[in-house]
Amino acid sequence: MILNSLFTACGLICVGLGTVGIFLPILPTTPFYILAVLCFAKGSERFHSWFTSTNLYSKYIESYAKNRSMTLKSKFAVLIPVTVMLILTAAITDMLVIKIVIAVLLAVKYWYFIYKIKTKYP
Repeated sequence: MILNSLFTACGLICVGLGTVGIFLPILPTTPFYILAVLCFAKGSERFHSWFTSTNLYSKYIESYAKNRSMTLKSKFAVLIPVTVMLILTAAITDMLVIKIVIAVLLAVKYWYFIYKIKTKYP
């Protein structure tokens, strides 16, 4: 019972963070929504059913959850805003360590999207 409540609370937090990520590109929407689905699956069938029936789920992760793939448009919709924010952050900072971390982050993100997430063509 307590474990179910913890999973449900974690799922709700992830939904909140993912939704904030829609407006703030520095937060990744899709991973938080995927984590929310997993938490709800472990914690509450009611919340799991609710979330998987929302527009947020269908817009951001349904395709990925079913096929382990994304359309090229979806990939660009995720990559471009985050890339812009990270490049702007790197441009305004004077700290070399932060610039290196951002460069590594961008490289890993692009590598993952290119090689690990299949591209689905309509």
